[in-house]
Amino acid sequence: MKKIIMLMVCACALMLAAGPALAEAPFHIGVATSTVSQSEDELRGAEALIKEYGDVADGGYIKHVTYPDNFMSEMETTISVIVGLADDPKMKVIVVNQGVPGTTEAFRRVAEKRPDILLFAGEAHEDPGVIAQAATLAVNADNINRGYTIPYGAKEMGADTFVHISFPRHMSYETLGRRRAIMEHACNDLGIKFHAETAPDPTSDVGVAGAQQFILEKVPAWLEKYGPNTAFFCTNDAHTEPLLKKIAELGGYFVEADLPSPTMGYPGALGIEFTDAEKGNWPALMKKVEEAVIAAGGKDRMGTWSFSYGYTTTAGLAEFGKRIVEGTAKLDNPRDLIASYSKYTPNANWNMAYYTDAGTGVANKKFALVYQDTYVFGKGYLGVTEIEVPEKYYMISK
Repeated sequence: MKKIIMLMVCACALMLAAGPALAEAPFHIGVATSTVSQSEDELRGAEALIKEYGDVADGGYIKHVTYPDNFMSEMETTISVIVGLADDPKMKVIVVNQGVPGTTEAFRRVAEKRPDILLFAGEAHEDPGVIAQAATLAVNADNINRGYTIPYGAKEMGADTFVHISFPRHMSYETLGRRRAIMEHACNDLGIKFHAETAPDPTSDVGVAGAQQFILEKVPAWLEKYGPNTAFFCTNDAHTEPLLKKIAELGGYFVEADLPSPTMGYPGALGIEFTDAEKGNWPALMKKVEEAVIAAGGKDRMGTWSFSYGYTTTAGLAEFGKRIVEGTAKLDNPRDLIASYSKYTPNANWNMAYYTDAGTGVANKKFALVYQDTYVFGKGYLGVTEIEVPEKYYMISK
């Protein structure tokens, strides 16, 4: 698998429209996200779409729904929420972000009764070969290239040890398990010690609160065990906030989140509050987060993407679907997909590739991978989108 697109969006990139559509929308776009408690940015992307294109209830384009926080134990409810969007005769696009377990089955049911609807999954939890059978297109963070670029970034920041934190459910996912394997190989090649730690699954009986408490209690012990020059990476959004809190307080490094965003974990960890004017203004949010990170002692040790991956994927996929329906974009044109993402990320540097099966070497044109350059607070961009990842890493399986 090779990088096929690297696009620097110019400062004059299109910005969000000022308000909702005035005329009755000719078609509708359904957007299903998690609630704020599981992952806020995906939901905020839906809110931005409503602000831009209007709510279906008011004659606009966007219908937003949320699936249960405990989606693993309430899978049928999750499926029903997604399938229910297809009951609208004007529905032409459905975006599910994140594409939690159950999304594939929901898409199958939608396709049976409404084959005319475009079905997009953002950050699909189900294996590429599974979700691709039902989705029109799935878009995930590029966990293949990032399996190398994140340890590379950790070394550039000054780490000599890398700790990967996850749990069995996530490690059963093809893309996450494969990324972990690539990270271990990359660390070995880069001269960094690699270790894996297990933390509670927030969707289990302990819940989000219990999982976060575990991280708060364990980070001091991990730093003592592995040393102050340890970089930590966790695969779950709920684990991110307590991890950042302790790293800022005690030491260590944090390259970027599993689903990077300046609002992923940092506000709660550092007590940052945003004004209404700042919400959705990513440069303003970045400035405020950077000031807080530096004040907390995290300068040169903590990073993110400048624009939220979750936010951009919700908005970008909906925009892509809208353009396809309107005839201004083509489903099989990667540049059209990146252009839709880029509308919401002025000046951000992206790479994109199609997912390549490690066993067959065949690229899956229904499963796209994207990643943005890493920004280190107090230091600037690392330039990881400029790196040529060695070909051998594309053939590593979980």
